[in-house]
Amino acid sequence: MTCRSGFINILDFGAVSDGTELCTKAFSSAVDKCVETGGGTVYVPAGTFLTGPIQLKSNTALYLEAGSRILFSSRKEDYPLVEVRWEGFERPGYMPMLYARAAENISVTGTGTLDGQGEFWWDSHQEGTLEYPRPRLIYFEDCTRILIEKVQLINSPAWTVNPVRCQNITIDNISIINPPSSPNTDGINPDSCKNVRISNCQVDVGDDCITIKSGIEKSKHRIPCENVCVTNCTLLHGHGGVVIGSEMSGGVRNVVISNCIFEGTDRGIRLKTRRGRGGSVCDIRINNLIMKDVMCPIVMHQYYFCGEGGKDQKVRDKAEYPVTDETPCFREIHFSNITAVNANAAAAFLYGLPEMPIENITFDNVSISMAENAVPGVPAMMEGVVPTIKMGVFCCNVGSARFSNVSIKGHKGPAFNLKSCKNINFSPYSPGKPDLVQEDCR
Repeated sequence: MTCRSGFINILDFGAVSDGTELCTKAFSSAVDKCVETGGGTVYVPAGTFLTGPIQLKSNTALYLEAGSRILFSSRKEDYPLVEVRWEGFERPGYMPMLYARAAENISVTGTGTLDGQGEFWWDSHQEGTLEYPRPRLIYFEDCTRILIEKVQLINSPAWTVNPVRCQNITIDNISIINPPSSPNTDGINPDSCKNVRISNCQVDVGDDCITIKSGIEKSKHRIPCENVCVTNCTLLHGHGGVVIGSEMSGGVRNVVISNCIFEGTDRGIRLKTRRGRGGSVCDIRINNLIMKDVMCPIVMHQYYFCGEGGKDQKVRDKAEYPVTDETPCFREIHFSNITAVNANAAAAFLYGLPEMPIENITFDNVSISMAENAVPGVPAMMEGVVPTIKMGVFCCNVGSARFSNVSIKGHKGPAFNLKSCKNINFSPYSPGKPDLVQEDCR
């Protein structure tokens, strides 16, 4: 038995590195051996190992040697049902591929690869033949002290890294690659988590690259996602670079996004919610970003229509509604030192609720240039928004905002189009016609 220095080699439990023989029992036995000895590391040597889901337990590490590949099974029968949070609320789902529940001190490290073989799951989802939600590639729930470092994650069936109600999470120097056409294959989605550090990662996926969430109005637990730092990341080709929402009923607060590069994402920074969700997104700092070939660099809106209930009258209605605990709120969000080139649809798109305008927003030292050969795009997924091209900054139902040293170049029409806004300040100067159009503003 190879157990020196706390390393438990899966080969010693019958694993075969041919990529065809199922090694689920070998992984499970290696994890159990770690538990028996008070903790240890499940060691995956070079080679390709086919397996069903792997469940980590407290004080257990999974280490992937250079040249190793864990290939997850494409058979539904290998994935028992467990309760998971899926798109904001709890329901049965296929067991995640790398899974932990109520564990502490767990890690996934090394320079090997986790391959979710997602094509079967993507096709089945699009054909409507799955009885339950697809497995996530990595899903940890109610865990503390998590480290995910250096590994490469590819072909996830759905969201790739999804900690839920976890604390003290470090995700560093990982690479995530899912095909652009793969549905709902977000990169890193902390959900109702606290003290999260995401750094030095490259994410290239078929949906949002990094998304911060906290459940929906149907969630069993409405817990905030807070104290989140995203830094030094490269984000490619997703629908959004760094996104907050639309599942944000527990609230999202104390977030820093800094020193990141966005290339080819539909939107850069994207905040989305709708009536009925409730919750508050506040105290967000976004600094030192470079964006290239992004459809719309900055989007914040409260009329998101995707998902169950998204076409309800209250979601699409532009009239003012009474403020209740179901009214979502965006406030204290600050953008600085951002350069975006070759933007297409719009420079920025902000659309709040008339009963709860977006409040206390600042833009400092922001430069956005539209693409010479721009193509039309829809800045925000809300009813009534049509494709635009080279639009400047559009604001509707914004309660207070300051634009300081903000430059918009290559746009069509006004640089700033304000509707039903108040307390909008420009420095060091106020743009005049034709750079500014205001309607129903105070």
